[in-house]
Amino acid sequence: MKKIFTACLGTETNTFASIPTGHGLFEETCLFRKGSYGDKVPMFGAPLAVWRARSEAKGWQVVESLCAFAQPAGKTVKKVYEAFRDEIVTDLKAAMPVDAVFLSMHGAMVAEGYDDCESDLLAHVRKVVGPDVPVGVELDLHCNIGEGTMRDATVLVLFKEYPHVDVSDRAEDLFNVMEGAIEGRTKPVMATWDCRMIGVFHTTREPMRGFVDKLMAMEGKDGVLSLSVAHGFPWSDIKEMSSRIIAVTDGDKAKAEKIARELGQEFFAMRQATQPPYVTLDAAMARVSSHNLPKPMVLADVSDNAGGGAASDSTFVLKALLDGKVKDAAVAMFWDPGAVKLAFEVGEGAELDIRLGGKLGPQSGAPVDARAKVLKLEKNVFIQFGGARKGTSPIGDAAALQIEGVTVIVNSTRSQCHSLDCFTKLGIDPSTKKVVVVKSMQHFHAAYAPIASEVVYVAAPGALVPDWSLLPYTKADKTQWPFVANPHA
Repeated sequence: MKKIFTACLGTETNTFASIPTGHGLFEETCLFRKGSYGDKVPMFGAPLAVWRARSEAKGWQVVESLCAFAQPAGKTVKKVYEAFRDEIVTDLKAAMPVDAVFLSMHGAMVAEGYDDCESDLLAHVRKVVGPDVPVGVELDLHCNIGEGTMRDATVLVLFKEYPHVDVSDRAEDLFNVMEGAIEGRTKPVMATWDCRMIGVFHTTREPMRGFVDKLMAMEGKDGVLSLSVAHGFPWSDIKEMSSRIIAVTDGDKAKAEKIARELGQEFFAMRQATQPPYVTLDAAMARVSSHNLPKPMVLADVSDNAGGGAASDSTFVLKALLDGKVKDAAVAMFWDPGAVKLAFEVGEGAELDIRLGGKLGPQSGAPVDARAKVLKLEKNVFIQFGGARKGTSPIGDAAALQIEGVTVIVNSTRSQCHSLDCFTKLGIDPSTKKVVVVKSMQHFHAAYAPIASEVVYVAAPGALVPDWSLLPYTKADKTQWPFVANPHA
């Protein structure tokens, strides 16, 4: 009987963000041991559930270790990262000998003293299991791939979709590739090609849609086991920050290198066409004022996306709606535990004077002082991810407040607006609004595009402003696009 070892450790680190990532943030977001999450499977725990089910169906033994993931923020506290890493390593040593290791990580985790946590963890794992045990890793496509990750992992499989509606599907893919290696039917080898560019690449529209479909069509044929696009995470100031293509073939390193290079060159050639059509806040408000379609205009406040490390408390868009006296609008979600507590104090139906948002410094803007009516209160709320993706995300206690013509969802556990649940669990139907603002960069899309007349990506100020020239990089390679026109020339 085969024995496999599984674990999850990760977060997406915005090195420019002001919020530290400590033990409490992991505990608040996702911290379980030995599969104790039960039926509320967290997003990055979903691969563990897939690998357990697939292994047990084959009669294999599964040893499941830590499942720890933190809502994206700033650097992870050094002692917190080291404690989690060492816990996984200790569990692995206790489980030895094992036939394979499966890890669910993000690929953009930075801790104090560790710019590349994934490479560090993999080095420790490889030291325990030796050179011959297959080590498979599933990563978020917003990963920065270090040399150590390529050296010590046997197989890397990344999410292919943005928004990430395919977490479990890619876990299945990784198991399929690893299964062949475990049983000795295949010998996976990897190669990567550095595209030397940074950007944001939505797979919901062309040309990325067609490019991802092409990769999927190539897999499973002519010795190609897996193909992935590492979009990179531009808000991480480390030397590994870049976009890459990863190719996995059956025993043919030269083929993997050739495919990675050719696909990487094709991806680089699409660099201009792939970038989202961002508009300024002023331009977005001008479009709102002329909007008269029956479906809502959905504004994505991309710069205040908690999923990329922002505070989710910036007031720039809300203030523009109030100044413009926009009626029948709704916004989700403001992270403001103090405002939530005050709303619970007065209760549903009551009114109060409140200071909302603007708590985390200049990137959050000035707080909004307003008279608000409490429409709805809910304790300990969990929201589903959008689209077909399985799993839930905690948003804590939440309140729906009415401020003039704008309904504002305020919550106590920082999270981005993944799904319609952000509104509907507070009694608000976003499909009936004229304007809906979501604090999210792209994960909202699967749920909100179907109800929208149009989706507008707003480059308001904030921690995730999509203008790389505004970020004070000190370690990242600035000899890549768009800082230079063609770094491959």
